[in-house]
Amino acid sequence: MEHYPSLLLEKAVDEFYKLPGVGRKTALKMVLSMLRRDRESVESFAKAIVQLRNEINYCHICHNISENETCEICANTKRDHTTVCVVENIRDVMSIERTRQFNGVYHVLGGMISPADGISYNDLEIASLVNRVEAGGINEVIFALSPTMEGDTTNFYIYKKLQQSGVKFSILSRGITVGNDLEYIDEVTLGRSIQWRTDYKINPEG
Repeated sequence: MEHYPSLLLEKAVDEFYKLPGVGRKTALKMVLSMLRRDRESVESFAKAIVQLRNEINYCHICHNISENETCEICANTKRDHTTVCVVENIRDVMSIERTRQFNGVYHVLGGMISPADGISYNDLEIASLVNRVEAGGINEVIFALSPTMEGDTTNFYIYKKLQQSGVKFSILSRGITVGNDLEYIDEVTLGRSIQWRTDYKINPEG
């Protein structure tokens, strides 16, 4: 077990260690870096984190992050509100937006169905998507989930829930390698996969 010369240092390391993808050595490196910065810089960093947590909300329509009740994308009247792109998380919205190839709106599920991880459809924003489609005004639902078993399972579940709604279902072009997360795909490939999306089809026996 690592020994720290100060309980305050240990406590700070413990907090950074809680961040995803951060090991103890990296956490210690981050804390020591903070100690080398001037007091104003550290206070500004802490203030930004607290302000982010207190003032950032989730859009009541698509569940993207927003400083207001409705996010900038949903509030933009120049976007195509008849086309909804279904994504796993906020990072995927950012990835697709960087391609500048999509002018519709989004629906952030907050994850994917994964029984192995104890995540069911009730844990995701699927019911709100169903309500959104059933309210009318949506012509196409694009499945933009990562091409994994969890992604395919989630696509299929949503499709079955909305099968009678009359909307068109499409899916990103499978130029994306199976098993890849959307956020790690280059912008050109992701942009083309949106442009060249295909109709969503399932096995007739499925």
